[in-house]
Amino acid sequence: MDLGLKNKIAMVGGASKGLGFAVARALAAEGARVSIASRDAEAIKRAANTIEQETGSQALAVPADLSQAEAIAHWHAATMERFGGVDLLFANTGGPPAGSALSFDDKVWQSAFDLLLMSVIRTVRLVVPSMRTRGGGAILIGTSSSVKEPIAILALSNVMRSGVTSLAKTLSFELAPDKIRVNTLIPGRIATDRLRQLDELSAKKSGLAVEEQQARNEASIPMGRYGAPDDFGRVGAFLLSEAASYITGTSVQVDGGLIKGLF
Repeated sequence: MDLGLKNKIAMVGGASKGLGFAVARALAAEGARVSIASRDAEAIKRAANTIEQETGSQALAVPADLSQAEAIAHWHAATMERFGGVDLLFANTGGPPAGSALSFDDKVWQSAFDLLLMSVIRTVRLVVPSMRTRGGGAILIGTSSSVKEPIAILALSNVMRSGVTSLAKTLSFELAPDKIRVNTLIPGRIATDRLRQLDELSAKKSGLAVEEQQARNEASIPMGRYGAPDDFGRVGAFLLSEAASYITGTSVQVDGGLIKGLF
């Protein structure tokens, strides 16, 4: 299947590793040119080099802390200068600290708000004018299974990502007349550094070895394993592509059947 991504210009956040990198690489493999951002300057440069070597597509590395408005503006400006426009956006950042709702002060809540929700609003505000000029586009936002089933140790993520999901739905009908689609992508247990950290926290709390905790978690997944980042990345590329041209305002789960709810 031709996804219609050749020569499309994509901005992908949090792409030095993990889920963001997987989406960026999948897009580049289909011929898209990618502008990738992460706060780690060396890591994002390595990621861009890897993508170019593996796919032959152009990759621009931009160091940027996506919780900061100025950094997002810099990333967008660098993308426009290099590629001349934006067709696709995967809005994605790392996760906030783990912990219970009452364990965080106002400063931490504000930081989570800036990282998870305001980063999306700020980036979308910047890319939409270019998408309109170019006749349409696609926006995909990475969320979490916590929007379906709140996770006990991830209070900040539970609250903020639910707000992001509502934002995405709102944007989907506001931007549909401009031929801009907006969806969210929900990872289940995908084998990333972030998941390893969460497994370590859960193991410590339960008094288990990390490997035992992981085995228990895998047993709770109908497909019996953690997902690979590329499992997520390929679905992301599809949802951003012309092959998904009639999909907007929805949340897609890549979870091996982990989430038990119907909706």
